[in-house]
Amino acid sequence: MTLSAAVKIEKTPYGGWPNCYRISNGEVELIVTSDVGPRIIRYGFTGGPNVFAEFAREMGKSGEKEWMPRGGSRLWVGPEEKPRTYALDNGPVQIRVAGDTLEATQPVEPETGLQKQIVVKLAATGSRVELIHRIRNASKRTQEFAPWVLTMMAPGGMGITGFPPRGKHPDVLPPTNPLVMWAYTDFSDKRWTFTSKYVMLRMDPKNPEPQKLGHFNPDTWGAYLVGSNLFLKRTSADPKKTYPDFGCSYETFTNAEFLELETVGPLSKVTPGGSVEHIERWRLDRNVRIGTWTDAELDRVLLPLLR
Repeated sequence: MTLSAAVKIEKTPYGGWPNCYRISNGEVELIVTSDVGPRIIRYGFTGGPNVFAEFAREMGKSGEKEWMPRGGSRLWVGPEEKPRTYALDNGPVQIRVAGDTLEATQPVEPETGLQKQIVVKLAATGSRVELIHRIRNASKRTQEFAPWVLTMMAPGGMGITGFPPRGKHPDVLPPTNPLVMWAYTDFSDKRWTFTSKYVMLRMDPKNPEPQKLGHFNPDTWGAYLVGSNLFLKRTSADPKKTYPDFGCSYETFTNAEFLELETVGPLSKVTPGGSVEHIERWRLDRNVRIGTWTDAELDRVLLPLLR
């Protein structure tokens, strides 16, 4: 057990796995798995519900011969392709605790020659978390990929993301960002809500049809309102770099089991022994109410949190 300021990191069983790690400052807590991963399976207020999805049929299990969703937040490589993106993460990871920081590092993937690591640092007070996602090329060849962080949210909420600053014609003539569709994207689906500044995707457990959309924003962020808890994650994106999926720094996906908030890093050619990093910053707020899905109401709630 490690105590640094108000942050406590201790080994604990969770969800049927005997070797998880709980990170808490008394206000919020995270659970990091070590029997599988690297993965953060829980984030929530202490004693409150998990804002992340958990799949009961897969909790506490390990050693499967196929990739398992499980829930929580994970690290992938993009663009999405099989088998590389779906390399197995069903085995144990190494945990290192240093003060208020936890590192979860998987063995080198035999399928890809890549090694993934998630570094978690919780603030001493409040809900803020900094996460460093690293992918190291342990193979003998240069590989091109993008770090891709997918956070699977609990059922029944609303996913929200924002566009870059809007303008008016003819004051702003150049395009500001791509809006990217997949073959199954259907904007007539009633789970979508668009305003001039925001796009929302509702998670509906009764609708099994997948939906997905991507876009680019230098200040990339995604939020999820479930009950009165609002989860927010954000990262920075560089317009001068090349991003996968027609230039996406953010993607969102839903089906009948979960909704994902996904941030995407730039494509990099990583030489043997080299690595890339992708940093996300999280926060969790309680007692959040959004009365209407309008620009004015979303500005009122979200802009103070994004400053």
